[in-house]
Order: sequence, then C-alpha cells, then structure tokens
Amino acid sequence: MSWGTELWDQFDNLEKHTQWGIDILEKYIKFVKERTDIELSYAKQLRNLSKKYQPKKNSKEEEEYKYTACKAFLSTLNEMNDYAGQHEVISENMTSQITVDLMRYVQELKQERKSNFHDGRKAQQHIETCWKQLESSKRRFERDCKEADRAQQYFEKMDADINVTKADVEKARQQAQLRHQMAEDSKADYSSILQRFNQEQWEYYHTHIPNIFQKIQEMEERRIVRIGESMKTYAEVDRQVIPIIGKCLDGIVKAAESIDQKNDSQLVVEAYKSGFEPPGDIEFEDYTQPMKRTVSENSLSSSKEGKPELKFGGKSRGKLWPFIKKNKLSLKLGATPEDFSNLPPEQRRKKLQQKVDDLNKEIQKETDQRDAITKMKDVYLKNPQMGDPASLDHKLAEVTQNIERLRLETQKFEAWLAEVEGRLPARSEQARRQSGMYDGQTHQTVTNCAQDRESSPDGSYTEEQSQESELKVLATDFDDEFDDEEPLPAIGTCKALYTFEGQNEGTISVVEGETLSVIEEDKGDGWTRIRRNEDEEGYVPTSYVEVYLDKNAKGAKTYI
Repeated sequence: MSWGTELWDQFDNLEKHTQWGIDILEKYIKFVKERTDIELSYAKQLRNLSKKYQPKKNSKEEEEYKYTACKAFLSTLNEMNDYAGQHEVISENMTSQITVDLMRYVQELKQERKSNFHDGRKAQQHIETCWKQLESSKRRFERDCKEADRAQQYFEKMDADINVTKADVEKARQQAQLRHQMAEDSKADYSSILQRFNQEQWEYYHTHIPNIFQKIQEMEERRIVRIGESMKTYAEVDRQVIPIIGKCLDGIVKAAESIDQKNDSQLVVEAYKSGFEPPGDIEFEDYTQPMKRTVSENSLSSSKEGKPELKFGGKSRGKLWPFIKKNKLSLKLGATPEDFSNLPPEQRRKKLQQKVDDLNKEIQKETDQRDAITKMKDVYLKNPQMGDPASLDHKLAEVTQNIERLRLETQKFEAWLAEVEGRLPARSEQARRQSGMYDGQTHQTVTNCAQDRESSPDGSYTEEQSQESELKVLATDFDDEFDDEEPLPAIGTCKALYTFEGQNEGTISVVEGETLSVIEEDKGDGWTRIRRNEDEEGYVPTSYVEVYLDKNAKGAKTYI
C-alpha cells in the first residue's frame, strides 16, 4: 500500500490530512502541558497543606508531639511532603521527556511537510507547463494545416481559370507549397512536443508524485509512531513514581501502626502527675455535746447580729481549697519563679531536671568551644606565622567565664532538684493535711459547721442527713455571711521580695518591699497565705516573699 500509487490524484486531500495530523500532535502537547501544570499545582497545595499543620517551633504544639499519635500525624505530614515531591517529579519528567521533545519534533515535522509539498507543487507546475506547450503546438499545427488547405484550394482554382495569367498561377502554386511545408513543420514540432509531454507525464505520475507521496506517507507514519511513543512515556513517567508513592503510603501505615495508646497514657501521667497523695478520710466531728444554741429559728437567722466568738483549731477553714484549687491556679499564673516553686512537686522535679539537662548541654558546648580555642592557640604557638596566640586570650577567657557561670547555675538547679527529690517521698502526710484531714474538733459551734461546708468551692463537704431540718433550710443564710467571719490569727510576718499581680481567684497582689501578715505557711505546694489590713487576704507564691514566723514557731524560715 503506497500513497503514491493509491492516492496519486489526492494531492490537496493529503495536504489537509497532514495538517490535521500536526494539529492533533499540538493538541496532545497542550494536553500534557496542562497535566504538568495540574501536577505542579497539586504538589504545591500538598506542600502548603503539610506546612500548615506542621507544629510551630518553640510553641505548645511542639510539646504535644511527644505523644505517639501526634508523632504519627507528623510522620504523615512528612510523607505527604515527599508525596508532593513525586508529583513534582512527574511534572518535570513529562515536561522534559514529552513536551519539549514533541515541540521540537513538531517544528521539524512542519519543515519536512513544507519541503515535500513544495516539491509536489513544483512537479505539478512543470507538468502544467508541458501541457501548455503541447496545447500551443497543437493549435499551431492545426492552424498551419488549415492555411495549407486554403492555399492548395486557391492554387487549384487559379490553375483551372483560363483568364488567370501564368505568373499568378505560379505564385499561387508557390504559396500552396509554402503553406504545406509550414504544416509539415508544425506537425513535426507537435509530434515532438507530444512525445516529450507523454514522457514527462509518465514520469510525473509514476516517479515524481509516488516518490513525493511516499515521503509524505513516511512522515505521517513517523508522526503517528511518535505520538504513540509519547503516550507510552506519559504512562511510564507515572509508573516510575508509583513505587516511591507506595513507600510514602507505607510510611503512613507504619506511622499509624506505631501509635501506642498505653505509651500515650503514660505520657499523660508524666505530664500532669502532681506528686501529691489523695486526701484521706475526713474524721467525724461530733457537735452534739457542746451545743449552745436554741431550737428557735430566730437564733439561727439572727446570727449575723449576735455572732458568737469563733474558735478555730489548728486547721482553719479552707483546708480543702489549697489542694483542689490552688494547684490549678498556680499553673495559670503568668510569672513563673526561677525554681518552679509554683508547680506541684512531680512537675517541678521534671522542670528542674529538664533545666539541669539543658544547662549541661550548654556547658558541653562551651567546653568543646574552649578545647577548640585551646588547640588553635597551641597551633599558633608552634607556628607563629599562622596567627597571634594572644588574640585568642580574650575569647578563651570569655568562654571560661561562661562555663563557670553555667556551672554555678547548674549547681543551683541541682540543689533545688535534690531538695524536691528528697521531699517527694515524705510529703504524703503533708498532702493529706492539705487535702482536708482536719484535727479532731469537739468544741465548734453550729456556725463552724456551715463555714467548713463553704470552705470547699466545689461543695465536696456535705453534712450528715441526721442533722436537724432547721440547719438544712437556713444553710444559704450562713453562706451569705462568710465575708463577716472572724479572721484567722497571724502566725508571722513576711516581706515581699518581688511585685506579684494576683489576677486569679484566691490570690492577692503585693508590691516589692511591702510587709504583710502570714496566716498560713507554705504546705509544700509553693503558696503562702497572707493578709493585708484586716479584710484583704489571699495566696502569693512562697518564692516571692521572705517569711518570718513568730516565737511560737520553731524559728524564722526564709523562702527565696
């Protein structure tokens, strides 16, 4: 099958068909370009998505990624970033292996097509020129033949006429002979041109056109093969990244399988464990023996007017409050003491240990730097031309000072750490006292009972249902009178070392240098209860004040 023999008369249609083939190729190139743009856009969106959910450095989010579920999520984000990279690879390979290559090929194809059809038009023009020459010689031969016939008829007419002179007859005869000779010459010329045209026409239809059309056919077949190869490359580019994409997905699955719920639960314990022990049982306080009250309802409702003298034992109201509320409060304070005394024991120990570890790392870094400077100084001493050893003395002294400062800092935090680690095992009794284990009270009034119930903000203290109905009905009246109750006795004084802004419930603001009364010393949770004047009291961090207990205490104790 050859276009030269089968389509010898379809020059115009072949020209249109080959142009259509180039248009198809350019359409495929455009398709691949748009695919590469989509891959790049998709990769960019995936990278932005991964970046959006990455934890911010030095933020609370970064601390949350110690949990295995968060680590798995972080691994998923990293794998998605690699996944996006493979889509970028697809775009790059399609651009280099398909788009650029086909664009260059299209230019070559257009040039080759133009050359082939130019040769075809040239052959067409040549055969048309030969045809015109043939037609011209044919018309001339026909005209000369007619002229010869007319000259012959005129000669015969003149020869038959007796009135015509002999000279005229001879002239007519010569004219007839001349016309006849011209007809013979035109005949010979026409015959020659006809033979040459037939030869040219045979070569045109059997040699020139078949050769040109064969080239066009080969060109078109190469185009078809090329677009097929490009489609294979298109699929192969995708196929090449499938194993890597599979590894990314395997990485996500592996990260998901690494999630350990037990480990995460343990991390929650380590993160929030306070070190306190749960509160013990509250002892029953019998108020029936020393009751000095009337059965009338008026005596209870008028307690605001004639309030009896309140007697407090060793444990004041609000013993449950420091354990339940104060530790939560201390975690919300903005100003954190250097020794982390505002934190529960276990959390304080962890913070101090972390601080010691960080300081040791800084010491090691400074030590390595000092060793490097020392070695460089030794090199300068042995080879003075390389540098002046004295130029390193200032830097060496500065690094040495930094090491000494860090060591002192480490010793300070290690001392605090040793204190915490030494106090943790022996704090159970103190924690019990904080959690509300009251000393046996056998001589408190009915009002004390109502106050003790109010001292627990969450209402954890409840009276026995065996008490009289009058107390249950009038409990709210007693709750409204707590602001007027007898203040706790002062057990010492304190001086504010720093300014503290008490913005949370239960705290009190102090100014540096201010002297205040101490009504409850630190029970191991980092807070001291103080009073200003007679009506303003609250808690401040123990590390913010210098406490002096009165003579009834064992001695003055200073918290720094």
